Amino acid sequence: MRARDLACVRGGRLVFSGLDFTLESGEALLLTGPNGSGKSSLLRLIAGLVEAAEGSVRLESAGQAAGEDFDPGEMLHYIGHLDGVKPSMTPRETLGFWRRFLGGAPVPGDPLDGFDLRRLADLPVAYLSAGQKRRLALTRLLVAHRPLWLLDEPTVALDAENVARLAALMRAHLVSGGMVVAATHLDLGLEGRRLEMGAA
Repeated sequence: MRARDLACVRGGRLVFSGLDFTLESGEALLLTGPNGSGKSSLLRLIAGLVEAAEGSVRLESAGQAAGEDFDPGEMLHYIGHLDGVKPSMTPRETLGFWRRFLGGAPVPGDPLDGFDLRRLADLPVAYLSAGQKRRLALTRLLVAHRPLWLLDEPTVALDAENVARLAALMRAHLVSGGMVVAATHLDLGLEGRRLEMGAA
């Protein structure tokens, strides 16, 4: 992934500008900085949810010409602040929906096991705690393979055991050639380059 001269404007305010970075397969980029410095905006921009005011982001993969625009839906998982789960659905139903929606090559194993949710598989999401809902949101990473993971404060509401589970999953993803871009205020247990975001 290559970002060149990126600028982002939100609500008429310049959030950041002149941002350049490169991320290779097997690498992680950790976004740090104070609230309002543009970490979430950068993730949303890479995900295609926010349009860049200037510059470009390119993701190159096998079978794709260098510099060709990429389809975010086919290349990445984005886990934002909202968990994106319906209270009336069960975790098993939620994963089934994501599997059908995302398509692509399935990840081996039961995604429910990734964050120890099997015993809650048939309970309506409305009954889950904040931490359990966050774990369910993160299981989306395990439903279909995507080379790029964009994670916005992924450890929010997680206990130490599940922070460790997430760290192990991220490391395994990197070892397999994947990439991670994560905005965080905390240690994720992940080696990677750091990009300090500064408020504009």
